[in-house]
Amino acid sequence: MELKIEARNVELRKSWQTKISEEQEKLIRHYPNFVLHLRVSIEATNYKEGGYEIKLVASVPNDMVVVTRNAETVRAALTESFDVLSLQLKEIQRKKRKSKKQPGEESTDKVGVIRKISPHESYGFIMSSDKRDIYFHENALKNLKIETLSEGDSVVFGETYGDKGPQASWVKAAG
Repeated sequence: MELKIEARNVELRKSWQTKISEEQEKLIRHYPNFVLHLRVSIEATNYKEGGYEIKLVASVPNDMVVVTRNAETVRAALTESFDVLSLQLKEIQRKKRKSKKQPGEESTDKVGVIRKISPHESYGFIMSSDKRDIYFHENALKNLKIETLSEGDSVVFGETYGDKGPQASWVKAAG
């Protein structure tokens, strides 16, 4: 990913460059070969709502994503800007995956068995058909309550890759 950082009306600080580099590494990890170019612009402003404006411009295949945020501190604006950019990139990828699916195409839904469940901590693990542990959070449950699940129950789930490995984006009871 090509990165360009520019500062307007303010001196670029080393800590800001470090934060931008950390966020760039996250983007590369979560969206490999997807973001082609990234421009980060930091501008000191006189707006009442904040002293700095951060603008991110990310080039992705056949699209461009622009995020602008104002804040009193650069680090806060950088964090918020990169969070919003990440959500927008995730949505673009979701739409591209959805548009690639053809009617009658094999479903990507996976079947597994509840291996471990911790209802008081709101999470559990599914043993996938290929014997991998898939993490799920209570919020991923569809038409289920975590208290009604038991180890050994069959479930259908959608798999995604989270910060710490494979996780279920949704979980339903196997019908």
